[in-house]
Amino acid sequence: MEAAGDEERPLLHHLSPELHQDGDSRYTNDGTVDVNGQPAVKASTGNWRACFFLLGVQFSECLAFFAISKNLVTYLTSVLHESNIDAARNVSTWFGTTFFTPLIGAFLADTYWGRYKTLVVFLSVYIVGMLVLTVSTTLPWMMQSSNHGEIHRITVYVGLYLTALGNGGIKPCTSPFGADQFDITDTTERVKKGSFFNWFYFLNTIGSLLSTTVIIWVQDNVGWGIGFAIPMILTSLSFMVFIASRRMYRYKSKGESPMTTASQVVVAAARNRHLKLPEDCTTLHYPPSSPSEATFSVQHTTQFRFLDKAAIVSPSTQEKKGVATSPWRLCTLSHVEEVKMLLRLCPAWASLLVFFMITAQMSSTVIEQVPLARRATGEDRGLTQPQRLGVGLTLSTLAMAYLALLERNRLAKAAIGEAVSIMWQAPAYAVMGVSEVFTVIGMIELFYDRAPDNMRS
Repeated sequence: MEAAGDEERPLLHHLSPELHQDGDSRYTNDGTVDVNGQPAVKASTGNWRACFFLLGVQFSECLAFFAISKNLVTYLTSVLHESNIDAARNVSTWFGTTFFTPLIGAFLADTYWGRYKTLVVFLSVYIVGMLVLTVSTTLPWMMQSSNHGEIHRITVYVGLYLTALGNGGIKPCTSPFGADQFDITDTTERVKKGSFFNWFYFLNTIGSLLSTTVIIWVQDNVGWGIGFAIPMILTSLSFMVFIASRRMYRYKSKGESPMTTASQVVVAAARNRHLKLPEDCTTLHYPPSSPSEATFSVQHTTQFRFLDKAAIVSPSTQEKKGVATSPWRLCTLSHVEEVKMLLRLCPAWASLLVFFMITAQMSSTVIEQVPLARRATGEDRGLTQPQRLGVGLTLSTLAMAYLALLERNRLAKAAIGEAVSIMWQAPAYAVMGVSEVFTVIGMIELFYDRAPDNMRS
């Protein structure tokens, strides 16, 4: 997969905006702008100065998310008095909703609102959900009527699903918006972008660790209200700081709807399936873009050639000069290449399904990567993205093989009435912790770098 990816990955050529034709190095060259829509000045926008606030949002949101999810079954059974079966079903439904709503948030971010506005809107919803959950813990004492139990239950689920909706804009936008703060055309900033993904995952894990220890202890021993209020207050404070720092951020312009353009390519290729592909790819439909319309152009590749038929200019189309052709019959070559980029990511995406099936069975270990690998390999990131995924998947395989042998030994010991120490599981947890660090960081960076620019959320 790595060889094919290196061969067929479309090359991105920089198209300098008119404002940068003088080669002024004070501005970013990746098409980002400041809060006023002007070219972003490197010295005063983006970079780590902007990411600190964004990482604060990620940490507090992660703390809040795990404060809810890790102890939710206990809350539903002990406070709402649900049965174990009902609680497990309701938690699974809530989890499913939480990880489905990012499709909505990503679509809104890439097509209409942009990542910053999407974060602001959905973070607001998230905080309201946390507030409702916190208030719901006081309802049994505030209400003495016979129907207070049902009102309490409704209030809890309103809060839960508001947080699920809020997650829809946070999860797909936080890491891409952070990566937007680094100019990929600048060698120094490109290295820092790799470090951002490391810290992003590190803080995510720290938030999970604190939630499963400190916050859950507070919920069980001090009170559910305090246990929900702590992450709510932290999230609210980080949200206010995030908004107050808006002048420091770099923003990317919104593109066309990625779902629509991808669908148009598939439909147009199917409609033009009877047409013969030209030998010269320059005859395909690739209208020139003005410098203000695009930051990068995508070079034609020979992989998935059947999709190129969506960009064939047929004789009937050539005869209708001055008449706009439906994009459902004729697509630009750049849109075709964007769909190819998504197809190239599918093998990596599919391989990660098995990985997360494994990691769902155990908790992760907090591990922070160090930059020693950069000196050893000469790579900006230390390891290439496919190498990171390969290391992570290999380690997860070894961990599962070890656990299989351990289980066989445990069954053999149990048959003769002997026990096996639980500490034999410790190596597997450690290996899976390292595996998750390599795989998740590599996954996020791979999808950000190789996805079409208007589909990164």
